[in-house]
Amino acid sequence: MGKKSSRKSQRKRGASLQRAKDQLPLRKTFLIVCEGERTEPNYFEAFRVPKEVIDVIGAGDNTINLVRKAISRREEGNYDQVWVVMDKDNFPVENFNNALSLAREQGIRVAYSNEAFELWYLLHFDFHNAALSRSTYKERLSARLGFEYKKNNPYIFEALEDKQLIAIQYAAKLLEEYGDSHRPAYDNPSTTVHHLVDALREVAV
Repeated sequence: MGKKSSRKSQRKRGASLQRAKDQLPLRKTFLIVCEGERTEPNYFEAFRVPKEVIDVIGAGDNTINLVRKAISRREEGNYDQVWVVMDKDNFPVENFNNALSLAREQGIRVAYSNEAFELWYLLHFDFHNAALSRSTYKERLSARLGFEYKKNNPYIFEALEDKQLIAIQYAAKLLEEYGDSHRPAYDNPSTTVHHLVDALREVAV
């Protein structure tokens, strides 16, 4: 009786563990297509998420061509969310707006920065609601990081990670200041990178 009872108990535990495994929520999968070849990919690849749920592509392209590349790459995999990471930079307003429109039509999400991705980095330290030149971005980041900021730094995620929640709050506050009249191509500074960061935090390990 003791052995039968033990085997029955083991079967019950096994069945219970299988049910728990079956009930675990499936992790979302992400395709992230970035304008830069290394700056943005270095940042997003460093997120502490399972590598099988995130594909980061450094496209080396911009605006509408970048969105087209995301559409093409989407066909090669099975993704729950497809994101484009791009900057306004000095591209014509029409180009930037056309890219946003195409992404919206195709169900692709956009993590944009006006003017540059470095705005997202700066928001880890201070709230900024005034336009800055690219040289000023570099100067301020270098001062706050305690070392010279260079694009393509593979360790930038680690340097900023403990301030990520602050950056999310400041980025959201910045968008709120524009209200319903927000125009991404004109509103400098502004960013929606925090939306992508929030989504990645949900699948972090």
